[in-house]
Amino acid sequence: MVRNFPNLCKPIKIGNVTFRNRMFSAPMGGTDITADCCIGRGSTAFYELRAKGGAAAVTISECMVHPETDGSHAYHLDLHTPGSLSGFTYTADAIRRHGAIASVELSHSGQYAGTYLTDKGKKQGLAQYGPSAGVRPDGIEVKEMSKEMIADIVRAYGECAGLAKRAGFEMIMVHGGHGWLINQFLSPYFNHRTDEYGGSMENRVRFAREVLDSVRAAVGVGFPIEFRMSGSELFEGGYTLEDGVEIAKLLEDKIDLLHVSAGTYQRGFATTHPSMFLPHGSNVYLAAEIKKHVSIPVATLGGLNDPAMMEDIIASGKADVVYMARALLADHELPRKVMSNQEDKIVKCLRCFTCMAERATTATRRCTVNPLIGRELDGTEVIKSSNPVKVLVAGGGPGGLEAAITAAKRGHQVILCEKTDKVGGILKGEQAISFKYEMYELGETLGRQAAELGVEIRLNTTVTREYVENEKVEALIIAVGSEPIIPPIPGIDSEHVTVVNDYYLQKEKVSNDVIVIGGGLAGCEAAIHLAEEGKNVHLLEMRSELAVDSNIRHRPILLKEIEKSVQVHTEYRAIRITEEGVICADKEGKECLVPGTSVVCAVGQRALRSIAEELIDCAPYVAQIGDCVKPSTITTAVYQGYHAALDI
Repeated sequence: MVRNFPNLCKPIKIGNVTFRNRMFSAPMGGTDITADCCIGRGSTAFYELRAKGGAAAVTISECMVHPETDGSHAYHLDLHTPGSLSGFTYTADAIRRHGAIASVELSHSGQYAGTYLTDKGKKQGLAQYGPSAGVRPDGIEVKEMSKEMIADIVRAYGECAGLAKRAGFEMIMVHGGHGWLINQFLSPYFNHRTDEYGGSMENRVRFAREVLDSVRAAVGVGFPIEFRMSGSELFEGGYTLEDGVEIAKLLEDKIDLLHVSAGTYQRGFATTHPSMFLPHGSNVYLAAEIKKHVSIPVATLGGLNDPAMMEDIIASGKADVVYMARALLADHELPRKVMSNQEDKIVKCLRCFTCMAERATTATRRCTVNPLIGRELDGTEVIKSSNPVKVLVAGGGPGGLEAAITAAKRGHQVILCEKTDKVGGILKGEQAISFKYEMYELGETLGRQAAELGVEIRLNTTVTREYVENEKVEALIIAVGSEPIIPPIPGIDSEHVTVVNDYYLQKEKVSNDVIVIGGGLAGCEAAIHLAEEGKNVHLLEMRSELAVDSNIRHRPILLKEIEKSVQVHTEYRAIRITEEGVICADKEGKECLVPGTSVVCAVGQRALRSIAEELIDCAPYVAQIGDCVKPSTITTAVYQGYHAALDI
């Protein structure tokens, strides 16, 4: 067949192993690491899902090679812990049986040992070791590794690699980036040693070369060894891209694939994992430059989810392999869809960080747009119903669409009614905000999927009790959503006031001097967008903090964007709106004017309970999902919609 993305779909041989395409699943931590750091059954299923979806390689992360000096709660691989070797074996087998190559990331946190502990307070009791002695920015003392300790860690890398090979893994990734131990040796910021491991570039690379020699001795010639490095540390005092090129040249004779990432622990989370505020592929330039100077294959990554962009990366010679992590959570079948020319069916990652926030908050995984993630053992296949029935879904937002799609896959006759002229629900408003456009696209993609599955979509149709009873359905899924809260402020109905939900329809109304009322997630993101357009933006919030409804990964990044160009007024209560701006009361009750000629109202949503309650008794099976139950997130709506349809 003629493939739409021939370079992305082309096999590649690395070492003595052939990979079926150029789309690799990047290292991601598991979902149920056991108390003694073994791979749980849930994690095995988590990794297997990406193999089933067509990825050429699936990398499990992270295996800490030397627990004695790294107390992070991550995978360990040894022969004395029951379940350690067998857990790795079952996982490698689960990946390989679907045609993917199983890889494992070998790592050591160095002076950041304990980062992955759920109880962060326990880090204070750990001994932190790095290339040099010092004190971390958080006040924790770091001890310098002795040469004997270095030698033991080098040995441990080889021992773990050998055990991984025994377990059935067919590639080893050595983690030398992101501020972890090997990166700490490479970096002039961390490494102040005066012996053979410090000083010159050749000396700072010595530890990495010894680690790679140890791994090679354990796995043998032809077994692919991949080295993950930061192309640049991207902060003052760290190494530059020019230094990254030299590091790569000094390591290439030891490895088969060079994996170029970006940033370090010091630089920040949002650079290594590009947020929605950065362009897709923002780190690719690092791999592209390094590739010019080495003769081995180079891999790149960083917010990639568009097959056309990835095809261009390979075709233009910027890299030989593309890695994805979040994109393969959002749609684990992305590689399979690319290979079969079904790229229009890809559900794109929103870069909302729900996946990483969930892991940090609950030690599990969840994805906003993929209800299977972290729950793979509950079943990943939609089974046909033995008793197909007529189903009505009231509401065409993300939850309603997911419910309709899942019900149709089960073989039910599905009708979806949407009161407006287009499906997508609240996502329709995101088309006007550049960094949230993929949320708008989600509604478009789900709408296409529903139509292709035979869902009868009725637009401009309001569902009432009489309507449902006339249809004589056996199942009703209520997904009527929410409505914006309009505070009873004098002047709120003025012509120069726009509700944030309607901004995409009324952009021309918003002047260059704008006030956003409401500092929750929606208001903050609207303020950032308006500031990016060059407008003078004031943001008002009654509480003392902004975006308290944002997840713990996205919120710090969001706040930094706010700091760049938005004038923030916390503990300000809007009293009335005038042509000159918004009269507010500060925390002392003193009135003041925040000037502006346009106002955007973003104070939150209210569940449409009256509509939902009217429909509750209209069918034998009734489910209520999403915002009509309680205003929440896309994640909640999609997850509830999926399971409501499974329960029919």
